[in-house]
Amino acid sequence: MTDPVKRARLIELLTERSFERRKVVLASGRESDFFIDCKQTMLTAEGHALVGELMFGLLSQLPECDAVGGVELGGCPLASAVSLVSFQRGRPLNALYVRKAKKDHGTTKLVEGDKSLKPGLRVALLEDVVTTGGSSLKAVESLKAAGAEVVGIIALVDRQEGGAETIRAAGLPLVTVATKADFIS
Repeated sequence: MTDPVKRARLIELLTERSFERRKVVLASGRESDFFIDCKQTMLTAEGHALVGELMFGLLSQLPECDAVGGVELGGCPLASAVSLVSFQRGRPLNALYVRKAKKDHGTTKLVEGDKSLKPGLRVALLEDVVTTGGSSLKAVESLKAAGAEVVGIIALVDRQEGGAETIRAAGLPLVTVATKADFIS
């Protein structure tokens, strides 16, 4: 369950700090007439607190999980924020960070926080922005390869460009805090 006052405040912050009407090429390679850099909001103290609380609340709309995973880079602060709130609320969920590519040095891990991974660990994946769903599904595959079971995805913003449908077609529930409609009417 999300708090409507906190959700409204987060959308206000996203509008002020993160949303821009301009031409941009997205990570998917698509062109868009708007850009939303959620990191500009979620890396503020207030934004971090709000995303942690709101996304923790949305976990109730997914099957039960044992941990939260953030897709590199934008999902990493989301996973940390939700993990912190989960501890404060008496339901501790460890955070995992899912890299887009293996490191070429050190441990060459795809999943950070892997000491928390056990076969069958139920993970809710957190994403900052969903456009095509491709990066989310790639992260799901990385978590599965590491032995985790992904129970669903929570996105801060759905750009409403087909990603939600792609994720759901892959058999995963998707819940979002906001959509393009919250910024462009």
